[in-house]
Amino acid sequence: MLAQASFVGFVRTLLIIMLVYYGFKILSRLLAPYIIKQVNKKAQERFRDQFSKYQQQQQQKSHTKEGETTIDKMPGKNKSSNKDVGEYVDFEEID
Repeated sequence: MLAQASFVGFVRTLLIIMLVYYGFKILSRLLAPYIIKQVNKKAQERFRDQFSKYQQQQQQKSHTKEGETTIDKMPGKNKSSNKDVGEYVDFEEID
């Protein structure tokens, strides 16, 4: 047997949808400033940490004497080449 939807059930469904929508809207307006403040605080902490690291690096560089050479990393130690990549095949175009 085929069941028919009643008008009362339809209105109840619409009211529930509207209640959820407006409830979410009100809660987001109340909670958004708090969430934005927390995100802003985290971003400030990250920027402050990055800036302090940069200042420490600049201070370490300023302690070296003028004309002195410093090497931070030795080039070529961690490079590895793969010899088994393949072989080169020469070809000619045929018209």
